[in-house]
Amino acid sequence: QVQLVESGGGLVQPGGSLRLSCAASGSIFRINAMGWYRQAPGKERELVATITGGGSSNYAESVKGRFTISRDNAKNTVYLQMNSLKPEDTAVYYCNAVIRPALWASSDMNYWGKGTLVTVSS
Repeated sequence: QVQLVESGGGLVQPGGSLRLSCAASGSIFRINAMGWYRQAPGKERELVATITGGGSSNYAESVKGRFTISRDNAKNTVYLQMNSLKPEDTAVYYCNAVIRPALWASSDMNYWGKGTLVTVSS
C-alpha cells in the first residue's frame, strides 16, 4: 500500500512562513504528480498547488506569488513553502499524489494524506 505522510503544520502569525512536507512510501513505480489541497472550516476542499514529474506547477489564484511547490523525486517528497501567510490560509492541508503503483498496473491511482493543520492567527 502507498502512504502519504504530511508534516510541518502549526501555528503562525499573519505574514509568517511555514514549510509543509509530504513523503510517499510503499509500492511505487512512478509518481506522476503531487500536490496540496486544503479545507477550511465551513468550506469545501480546494486545490492549492500541484507539480508534475517534469516540474510543471500550477497554483490557485489565492496563493499565487506567496506559495511555492517543489518536489524531490529521489525522496518521493513534495514540499509547499508558504510565505506571507494570511488568516484566510487557515485550513487542514492535504497531500495528494497520482501514482502508478507497479509497472503492470492498468492505471494510475490517487492517494491522500491524513492532513496537517495550518493556523494563521495573531
